[in-house]
Amino acid sequence: MATLVQQLINGLSVGSTYALIALGYTMVYGVLRLINFAHGDVYMVGAVVGFHLARWMMALQVPLHLALAVVFLGSMLACAVLGFLIERFAYRPLRHRPRLVMLITAIGVSLLLENLAQLKIDGKPLIFGPDPQRFPALIPPTPFVTFDFGPGQTAVLTNLDVLSMSVSLVLMLLLTCVVMRTRTGLALRAVSHRVDTAMLLGINTNRIISFTFILASALAAVAGVLDGIRYDVRPLMGILPGLKAFIAAVLGGIGSIPGALVGGLLLGMIETAAKATRIGGVSLSPYADAFAFMILILILLVRPGGLFGRQAPEKV
Repeated sequence: MATLVQQLINGLSVGSTYALIALGYTMVYGVLRLINFAHGDVYMVGAVVGFHLARWMMALQVPLHLALAVVFLGSMLACAVLGFLIERFAYRPLRHRPRLVMLITAIGVSLLLENLAQLKIDGKPLIFGPDPQRFPALIPPTPFVTFDFGPGQTAVLTNLDVLSMSVSLVLMLLLTCVVMRTRTGLALRAVSHRVDTAMLLGINTNRIISFTFILASALAAVAGVLDGIRYDVRPLMGILPGLKAFIAAVLGGIGSIPGALVGGLLLGMIETAAKATRIGGVSLSPYADAFAFMILILILLVRPGGLFGRQAPEKV
């Protein structure tokens, strides 16, 4: 029982960051029908910016709560600006080209961000460098709640688990309020439904699409900081989580905000369950990442629209 509860905690914690990244994929796809494969590297940039801000805060000996606010808000602001620039200069000029052109551009932007993060000049890192680095210990991991199931049977909810789940939940609720209860959210839904009709109704579609990239990038920055605090920061850290978040978006139904949330949480729990499973004395932990891609194949075969996706008939 303790193992089950511990894996459930781990799965929800990991899945909450997958859900934040998946929301970015699903929002961009909703307005542009584009899979933004540079999104995972925006998550990496958020972690790198948070890393530098955290070092600065520790050098100044800023109180913990203020330091955390600066790290999160600074990373969100930096990635929001980056998302705006990517949309404005990489995607907008190609918006009326075939979608394959934009997809190739997204891969190019991804490679550009990864290589800029690793760049060295005269042997010194320009931005971060190619080597992994530990995130400054703003929040030392400590048990928050301990569940006791008997002698030697305990499950621990740490303060980092609580931080990941609570921050992700608050941001997802705020996003839902923005999309469902504001005029900008109404315009975003109109553009998502049909861009040309939204333009005829007087909606500034360029502004709405830029806003979507800004919001998606800010959410990715939060996920990057959360994972940076829990693990470490690497210039290529966005590749695998980015792919897994894309799978989570497909699992939930790409284009569906509730689907991205559910898909991220489900994928996190499936992955952590795989890491704790043994078959015939053989641990499945080394193959846990493969389960994510197996899920993608199964979803595409059985329910291509995802759990919350709806098939929209097209008139011909």
